[in-house]
Order: sequence, then C-alpha cells, then structure tokens
Amino acid sequence: MSARAARWRFLLVTACYQGFTLSDGALRMLVLLHLQASGRTPWALALVLLPYELAGVFTNLLGGWLGARFGLKLPLLLGMLLQGAACLLLAADAAWLTLPYVMATQVLSGIAKDLAKTAAKSYVRTLAPATAGSGALFAMVAWLTGSKNVTKGLGFFVGGALLALAGFRGTNFGLAVLLAALALALAWLLPSQPGKPAKVRNVVDHGPPVRWLALARLWLFASRDAWFTIALPVFLVGALQWPSPQVGTFLSAWVIGYGLVQAATPRLLRPGSANVGARWTAWATASLLVPLAATAAALHFGVSPGPTLVVGLCAYGVLFAMTSSLHSWLVLAIADGDDVVERVGFYYAANSAGRLCGTLLSGALFAAFTNGVDGLVACLAASAALVGLAALCTVPVRAGR
Repeated sequence: MSARAARWRFLLVTACYQGFTLSDGALRMLVLLHLQASGRTPWALALVLLPYELAGVFTNLLGGWLGARFGLKLPLLLGMLLQGAACLLLAADAAWLTLPYVMATQVLSGIAKDLAKTAAKSYVRTLAPATAGSGALFAMVAWLTGSKNVTKGLGFFVGGALLALAGFRGTNFGLAVLLAALALALAWLLPSQPGKPAKVRNVVDHGPPVRWLALARLWLFASRDAWFTIALPVFLVGALQWPSPQVGTFLSAWVIGYGLVQAATPRLLRPGSANVGARWTAWATASLLVPLAATAAALHFGVSPGPTLVVGLCAYGVLFAMTSSLHSWLVLAIADGDDVVERVGFYYAANSAGRLCGTLLSGALFAAFTNGVDGLVACLAASAALVGLAALCTVPVRAGR
C-alpha cells in the first residue's frame, strides 16, 4: 500500500469513528439526563449502564476475532449499524421506554461501541508502517484517541442541548440518520482487507506484558468511572441544581480538553521504547492520586463544591489524558503486526471490564450516602485505591520488549 493510500484510509477511518463517537457521547448524555429527569435513582442509572459495559467485555474479544478472521472493515461497519439501531429503538413512543427496554438498547450500544473501537484502533497499527517510521505510531494513536474524545465531548454537549431543544425522540432519530449515512460512506469508500485463519483462543492467549498492561487498564478505567460516570453528573444536577444543558456543557468542555491533551501528548512525552514508556506510564498513573486526594479533602472539609470540582476535575483530566494516551500507544508498541487485532481486542475487553466495575461502584457508593458530598467523597476514595492498583500492575510491563 502506498503512503498516500494509507493516509487516505487513516483519515476515512478517523472521520467515521469520530462520527460514531459523536453519537455515542450524545446517546450517553441523553439516556442519563432523560432518566434522571424521570426520577430514577443513581443506582437505577448504574443498572441501565451496566449492560452497556458488560457487553463491551465480550464484544472486544469478539471484535478482535472478527477483525482477524474477516478483516477490520466488518466490525467497524457492524458497530455503526448497531448504534443506529439502538438510536432508532430509543426514538420509539415514550410509553415503550421502560427500564428493561432502555437497558436492552444499551446492550446494542455497548456492542456497537466496542466493535467500532477495536477495529479503528487496530487500523492505526496496520497503517502506521506505510505512513511513516515507527516514531509515527505514538502520534497516530494519540491523534485518533484524542480527536475521538474531543468529538465525544461535543457529543455530550449535543446530547444535553438537543434534549432541551428537539426532545429525546427527535434527537435519537437524527442520530440514527447520521449513523446510516456514515455506514454507507464507509461501505462504499473503504476497501476490504483480507482476513486470516484465526482461532478464538488467540484472542485471550497473550504474553505477560500484554496481560499486565490489560490488568492495569482495567483498574485505571475503573478508577475513572468510579466517580465520573454516575456520581459526578448526578451530584451536579441533584446537589448543585445545575440544569441539564449546563451539565452537558461542562462535561463536554472537560472531555474536549481531555482529548486535546491526549492528542498533544506525543509532543510532551517521547518515551522512544516500550520499556521506557511502561515506566512513564506507571508514574503518570500514580500522579492521579494528587488531584483525587486534594479534591476529596476539599469537599470533606467544606470548601465550595462547585469551584472545587471544576479545578479538581481539570487537573485530574490533564494527568488522566496523558496516562491514557501512553496506555493506548503502549499496547500497540508491544504488539506484533500479525496478531495486533487479537491483542487490541483483549486489551479493550479489560478496559470495558474496568468501566463496568467503576460504574457499579459509582452508583452503589453514591446511593449509599444520603448526603451527596459524602457520597462523592466515597467515590473519590475508591478511585484513589484503584489508581494505586493500576500503577502497581504497570510496573511488570517493563519486562516486555
């Protein structure tokens, strides 16, 4: 493949993945704010999101096998089509939107997200050698991941704003139309890749560096979602009385900033090798303890919660973005070219397992306290403990090549 063709394919995959991510961020905000406005408890919100995360654990493994066996185009296309189906189901009459029904749509959305993510991030590894030298891999991964999170932040804003402007049903229908158009463009413009004989056990059979890094990823994203997924938005709406568009705008701005830092990380950090990168990743992970501890202490001792959360979340976001960017590069840097899809699927299955654990903790801990501040502090404390586990699990990765 020529360098020009590789760049074109990379841009096409990135554009389609960003469009998908816009719908995913909007859908998450739509579901959370719609159900919260309907009087659902934090624990009920967590239960709605659990199928989304649980589906991701198995779908990443399936996506790794599908991508290896049939090529990367198939899981990416399936992800877009399933997300469009989820949006159409949510655009049904309001009488249909019972809790089990919404949970079923989140299963589809979770499957869709992880099929698309596994395929898009595997494309980066396959296209990097044709585009530039090995040093370009970190920049390409950071660009894809960072731009994805910028778009997800825009999705949060779109979800919060359009919920007020177009309503729940109209917004979901519009998202379904967007996804159908992207899927059509992808099917028409992106060439198919040949697959290879692949066994299911290859998706879970990996060496110690990948296993340790996947375990670190599990704890890392459990730590983030332990306070970010349920506790934070519910606290902002319930305890601080922020209107839903303001919550959507704030979380949108945070995720956009987070994505920009991710994209810029290769200019700030240049580890050069996987061993050096693993050491830096361990230190970056441990640094997350500082904003978590400071934010929890300030809330516990009665400092104004609004400014505390804004400052604490921004500091946390910068460090987490750099850590996540290093993580996403490291799993590709230690992956062989012939089994990268299986390794990425295994790695992001651990990512989904971490989000599942974090979502459970966020809903359960926040609901266990009648005082919203105490509930949020408990979630921050759990997040700090999980960060410690993530940092420890990153240390053995230095033994890898």
